[in-house]
Amino acid sequence: MKLFFFDLETTGTNPARHGIHQISGEIVVDGETKESFDYHVRPNPKAQIDPAALQVAGVTEAQIMAYPPMEDVYKQLVEMLAKYVDRYDRQDKFFLVGYNNASFDNSFLRGFFRQNGDEYFGSWFWANSIDVMVLATQYLLNERPQMENFKLSTVAGHMGIGVNANALHSADYDIALTRAIYEKIVGK
Repeated sequence: MKLFFFDLETTGTNPARHGIHQISGEIVVDGETKESFDYHVRPNPKAQIDPAALQVAGVTEAQIMAYPPMEDVYKQLVEMLAKYVDRYDRQDKFFLVGYNNASFDNSFLRGFFRQNGDEYFGSWFWANSIDVMVLATQYLLNERPQMENFKLSTVAGHMGIGVNANALHSADYDIALTRAIYEKIVGK
């Protein structure tokens, strides 16, 4: 099984108007981490930048505008994917794995491919993703009413996973928490 754990940091919450400024994650094949990645990316020039979104991630507009262009990051990302998936083999794809990715990150990532002229997102990834937030909902079904919220850090802490509050909202740290929750739920 090929898993693409990922998390994004964006310039806002609307994939039609905002862009990605960080893509982080791990490629896991048959339970073994093959590669970790942390790309900082200059958002699409047409993307709107919401100062509140940057504040959450702890970056400035000047910082993200100094990141490598999205075309360069896209090329690096696809080269990495191609090491593990044959995009021309319909049976060889990654499962996207993230926290709340089904309703947020997946749309941004698909848009990132389109913005780089690639209409074949489905050649790399299965349509059905693994949303760790949904898995955690079932896993914590009886405990949920006692929890303050269902944010990544709250769920991780509730499950006994150490959380560094100062590192939250950096995509590379958030993916480490996501994978720890996933592994606890699936028993690996």
